[in-house]
Amino acid sequence: MGDAPRSPADTLPKEPINLMRGWPNPSLLPISLIKSAANTALSDPDTAHDGLLYGPDPGYEPCREAVADWLTSFYQPAKRIGTDRICITGGASQNLGCMLGVYTDPEYTRNVWIVAPAYMLAFRVFEDAGFSGKMRAVVEDEEGIDLTYLRRELEKSEQAARKPDDVNQPRYKPVRKRAKVYKHVIYCVPTFANPSSRTMSLRRREELVRLARQYDALLVADDVYDFLQWPADLSQQAGTEALETMQTAHLPRLVDIDRALGGGAERDGADGFGNACSNGSFSKIAGPGMRVGWVEGTEKFAYGVSQTGTTASGGAPSQLTSTYITTLLSTGQLQHHIKTVLRPAYTLRYNTLMRAISTHLRPLGFSLLQPDRDVVGGYFVWLALPSSLTATPLAQRCKHDEDVVIGPGPIFEVPGDEEAAGFDGHVRLCFAWEEEWKLEEGVRRVGVVARRMLGEVEAGDGGYVVVEHEGDGREEVNAWK
Repeated sequence: MGDAPRSPADTLPKEPINLMRGWPNPSLLPISLIKSAANTALSDPDTAHDGLLYGPDPGYEPCREAVADWLTSFYQPAKRIGTDRICITGGASQNLGCMLGVYTDPEYTRNVWIVAPAYMLAFRVFEDAGFSGKMRAVVEDEEGIDLTYLRRELEKSEQAARKPDDVNQPRYKPVRKRAKVYKHVIYCVPTFANPSSRTMSLRRREELVRLARQYDALLVADDVYDFLQWPADLSQQAGTEALETMQTAHLPRLVDIDRALGGGAERDGADGFGNACSNGSFSKIAGPGMRVGWVEGTEKFAYGVSQTGTTASGGAPSQLTSTYITTLLSTGQLQHHIKTVLRPAYTLRYNTLMRAISTHLRPLGFSLLQPDRDVVGGYFVWLALPSSLTATPLAQRCKHDEDVVIGPGPIFEVPGDEEAAGFDGHVRLCFAWEEEWKLEEGVRRVGVVARRMLGEVEAGDGGYVVVEHEGDGREEVNAWK
């Protein structure tokens, strides 16, 4: 299984291909729609004044109304989503920091439990909130989260907190009627997770809400990929027909379950804050530069987020761009863009990537996680490597030999708890950023490198060469996203 002779074309400079970057391709951005919405907002003096002055803490009221109507239409909960459950944010990442500032205490809050593999850029947000050393990995199972493990570790954490020398009351947060401090935080991406693309089953979602209630935990769900869904059937006809029927969510969110299950946050003994929130963003469907998001929770929870010190001082984040989003949603233009542009485009891109994986990688021993699903979506595909390959050397060689960037599994490990959930046998590929032809070519190049490395192992060369480079991977993730 030696290295094949190279053709003259192989010696020419290759066009860089980035299968790591989790950004939307520029061709998918609704630029003309945003331009029109901006003109509409700024041409109306009342709307322009509202957009350019300090906004109300919960956000621009018409935007909250438009978001509530849109979410109600898509998720179809038993009860309509009211504006009092919505707080406009500066995006999912910014809001995660705000929620930790309001609803946690770095000593009283026992741990941040992170479903792993995990979105790597969330780790720094937790570290900045004082949780370095308190982040714990909870591995995924076939249904999205290993609840047996989580339940056991939660109980261990509670037992430790009952010791006399441990903190049993919030130390750094005063008593506030506008907020509370949770004992635990559980962070996850339930639908089309980043990086694994797994979707948590309905049974697991219901069990997770019950567990959060038992241990006074806040479930923070990044629901940022839900609208990007399509049928898993790769046949064009079946996929096209099914795509028309997928205009509503195929599973309820954790926040929907928490609202409906057993009386919700108003049940006997509950404090009204709830145990789940939906952290949403327009980054994946309108453009990350819009910097507009929302959080949905109970009325008390949403109000607490709106009273974050930075918001109370500076006014609602994204006030001006919220007026653009209002127009896009109230006219149905954004919904139409998702239906006619984004879903069809990502369906084609996903199918292209999957065919390339089947052609170039699966024959080498690469395998897919959670392969048998009716509905797929999001931005990513998560692959297990052949047993004789590891992710970091493979990613380094792909960049060095073929100028293709892939996401090595270790950057998705929870810092400080890598032994509980290690991923050096996995890689993440993104199909959102590069053009379709580059998806095929990029996967082909990964196959070339993998075949070469497998040949080196088989030849007994003492293993493949690790290319020297600066940084350990974690410092590079901002460039990769």
